Amino acid sequence: MQQHERQELDCTPLSRRSFMRGSLAFGAAPSLLAAGATARARRRDRRPNVLFILTDDQRSDAIGLGGSRRLKTPHIDRLGREGIHFKNTFCTTSLCSPSRATILSGLYAHAHGVVNNFTEYPTDLQSFPLVLQSQGYDTAYVGKWHMGEENDEPRPGFNWFVTHKGQGKYFDTEFNFNGRRREVVEGYYTHVVTDMAEEWLSRSRDDKPWLLMIGHKAPHSFYYPEPKYEHAFDDVRIPYPETAFMLDDKPAWIKDRLRTWHGIYGPLFDWRKEFPDDRPEAVKDFEAMTRAYWGTLISVDDSVGRLYRLLEERGELDNTVFVFMSDNGILNGEHGMVDKRTMHEPSIRVPLVVRYPGLTPPEKPKVIEEQVLTTDMAPSILELCGAPPLKDIHGRSWVRLVQRGDRGWRKSWFYHYNYEKQFPYTPNVRGVRTDTWKYVHYPHGDGSPDRHMAELYNIEFDPEERYNLIGNPKYAGVVKELKAELARTMKQAGLTQATDKMPLDEGIKSELPEESIR
Repeated sequence: MQQHERQELDCTPLSRRSFMRGSLAFGAAPSLLAAGATARARRRDRRPNVLFILTDDQRSDAIGLGGSRRLKTPHIDRLGREGIHFKNTFCTTSLCSPSRATILSGLYAHAHGVVNNFTEYPTDLQSFPLVLQSQGYDTAYVGKWHMGEENDEPRPGFNWFVTHKGQGKYFDTEFNFNGRRREVVEGYYTHVVTDMAEEWLSRSRDDKPWLLMIGHKAPHSFYYPEPKYEHAFDDVRIPYPETAFMLDDKPAWIKDRLRTWHGIYGPLFDWRKEFPDDRPEAVKDFEAMTRAYWGTLISVDDSVGRLYRLLEERGELDNTVFVFMSDNGILNGEHGMVDKRTMHEPSIRVPLVVRYPGLTPPEKPKVIEEQVLTTDMAPSILELCGAPPLKDIHGRSWVRLVQRGDRGWRKSWFYHYNYEKQFPYTPNVRGVRTDTWKYVHYPHGDGSPDRHMAELYNIEFDPEERYNLIGNPKYAGVVKELKAELARTMKQAGLTQATDKMPLDEGIKSELPEESIR
């Protein structure tokens, strides 16, 4: 069927119940008799299944295991309490599409080429789903793909692919079902994609191992909880973080950002109607935004519980690598900022929990303190599945780290982000993080000297990055060492001063981004 023919298909809204009936019929699964005969005819394939749940813009402290005091996530926490909680997991570029491409490929953004939110994942680029598919896995993706804003067609590596254009909507999103039909599915996004996941998991597949990836919209802005959770946090007072008012030693661009789309005095993703507003009483808009953000995640936790129970009922739970993580974190008022993109801790930290008895028995859960990156997900999943590794990647498998410890595990890594004309609120960012220190600088983009103050934090003793030590001569030696380490880690990934291409920093601007890309 050609592209123009698909666009003319009926897009009548579909209820969740009608969707389930239609999908079961549409799936065209083999007959039960044939499936049973095949299953009896050969030994059961015991390679593990993979269920990979990916949220959007979820902070590492937005789960109970991550330290949340108000937001309760018992089902997500259960995965960590019966498996592994990777306590220090980071994205290498805090932006949705680049980070998602890194998770799939094991590569930094400069290598996979998805350096912004408007670029497709290259069709000829390796990925862990492609490898698993080639090894006989039944593979599926359901939900928010978010690499190629106007493309909702199937992508390589997946036998079944259901997604939508752009960000999708919290209610009544139009989905493209494997390139065969488009339909608006009525209902709350989180529950709709969970229905789709349950339906796909229930299909017959002759005991083949499977990979299912679920891309949630939540908790991405604009935040709309489902009705039953709209008022879940109405009694919670949420002040601006203290660091929002500790900006004297910070680069000037952070202060310039305060009244923009990505600042605490700006529109707060439409939760503040009149802006900029720096009055103390305007914190009520910040409270409302944060409550809504948390509310969307209660539904995600419900979804995890549903899928856990389904796998348990099907007898597949203990033979499934059950992964829960986010593409990137988000700033929620820290240093006066909202959104992500920067290298500050709330922006780069992501939740990661994995349940798989093949890694550690449920009665012996583990907490991993070492720094794990989004680049590490692809090689780790492939190793757990006994599949061939991806070649020439930047990440490494954490399987040995979990099972036996790994003395050679990384002690440092670099971060990069490129200035976006569509969202002119963050400079070019290059930085390095070790177990104890973080150094960040902001290149102008033309090889000339930096025009923004750099940042230096002793994150071992100052995890909230309250005190920028860059101007203290006492730490000149530390800065020198970290600059050398930044150059070393970048070169290791194929980046030098000559090859590190970036746009020109045109400064922090006050205009709002185009409505269609917010």
